[in-house]
Amino acid sequence: MTPVIAQADRASWQRQAAAELARILEGHPELPCIAWTVGPASSVLIGQVSGLAPAPQVRQAFAAWRQALGLGECREQPGGGTSRLRAADRSGGVTVRLTATVFEQEEA
Repeated sequence: MTPVIAQADRASWQRQAAAELARILEGHPELPCIAWTVGPASSVLIGQVSGLAPAPQVRQAFAAWRQALGLGECREQPGGGTSRLRAADRSGGVTVRLTATVFEQEEA
């Protein structure tokens, strides 16, 4: 039987993730701005590095955030002219995930 999760629990998890995001942003004002999502279930925070910038810039931003957050090893999944970068760890009781889609540039 699947346990029932109360709305109050979900709201508490979101508040916890939002508080962790505030702590992260306060502690790293020098890093490039990225998009953040607070997950709807559990305490999950997802940072997304924009893939619309040149590939080296996306990789650099991803690496800077990954290092600053002390996230685990980066996993890279190449395919179809893009690479998806992912790293994750727990911080302050919150699972923090970092992602990026890198549009690889063909050599001229």
